[in-house]
Amino acid sequence: MPAAAPTLVFDAHLDLAFNAVDWNRDLRMSVTEIRTHEITLGMTDPGRRTNTVSFPELKAGRVGMGVATLFARQEGLVNHSIGFTTPEACYAVAHSHLAYYRAMERTGWVKMIRTRGELRQHHADCLNDPAGTPFGFVLSMECADAVLDPDNIREWYDHGLRAIGITHYGANRYGGGTRSEVGLAMEALPLLRNIEELGIALDLTHLSDNSFRQVQDRFGGRVLASHQNARKFCDWQRQFTDEQIRFVIQRNGVLGMALDAVMLQPGWVRGQSAREVTMERVAENVDYICQMAGNCRHVGIGSDLDGGYGYDQTPADMDSIADLQKLVPLLEKRGYSPADVEAVMHGNWLRFFSEVLPA
Repeated sequence: MPAAAPTLVFDAHLDLAFNAVDWNRDLRMSVTEIRTHEITLGMTDPGRRTNTVSFPELKAGRVGMGVATLFARQEGLVNHSIGFTTPEACYAVAHSHLAYYRAMERTGWVKMIRTRGELRQHHADCLNDPAGTPFGFVLSMECADAVLDPDNIREWYDHGLRAIGITHYGANRYGGGTRSEVGLAMEALPLLRNIEELGIALDLTHLSDNSFRQVQDRFGGRVLASHQNARKFCDWQRQFTDEQIRFVIQRNGVLGMALDAVMLQPGWVRGQSAREVTMERVAENVDYICQMAGNCRHVGIGSDLDGGYGYDQTPADMDSIADLQKLVPLLEKRGYSPADVEAVMHGNWLRFFSEVLPA
């Protein structure tokens, strides 16, 4: 029998512009060509030579839709390639990411999705002409350091921003993020009000536990967790506790399963740990959330692939983003129906954004 056609995938967290602009990668090239290019240039920094994402690879894995980010993080002491010392620099870098998406849209590689009508049309195009349809994306911002002040979020909305996470690693002007214990900053309160008023979805990923609890009490809009696994399987703060997962479920949100080994394999240390975890651990996370919810409506994919790392920091049986398709038989083996599998691979995110995006 011929192999089954790949399942349509909606990936809710891809740092495409970060890779293209900050890492200076031509995402029109194949994954192999990018790797060869970096080997030829003698690049040895972590994440180099091991990339997993490019536009042709998205097509090969039938990743036809997703969420693409603007990402610029402010830090007081910058000793690596992703930190900037001022909000103004973060604002400028995020605009460079936006310019990249506009340039790629102009040449037909991507399509920004701003409304639910555009989402419906792009979904239909992905089903009817997968080979000829560009990658369709909802625009998000990973950490709000590029938002100059709470009212500046309105400018970003006008540019197409439809989702945002306000923190990343450490604390910023808006509150505590991963690996911090602080809560929300005062400026976060008017920012959250504006986000809710505009109808932007709030990404709870990368909130500290204290910030998360305060958001629960202070934000009444739609929430998601774009790239967020269960603390049950990897017990440190980057993952969600059962209580946090239940909150997302109760608020009719979706959690995207991430492929970073640091979120899947207990005790993972970059540059030291061997890859032991496989895609089966991703399936375990999916099943855990479905069992908690009592249905398959609240979990999807949010790979975070090439989010500063390569296949050296993914499940051992993953080489590129096309291997997201390996999740399909793993879920089928666990007894998930074809409809449930499609919900996890793309349907839940489609439903979520069809409810969140403006008409």
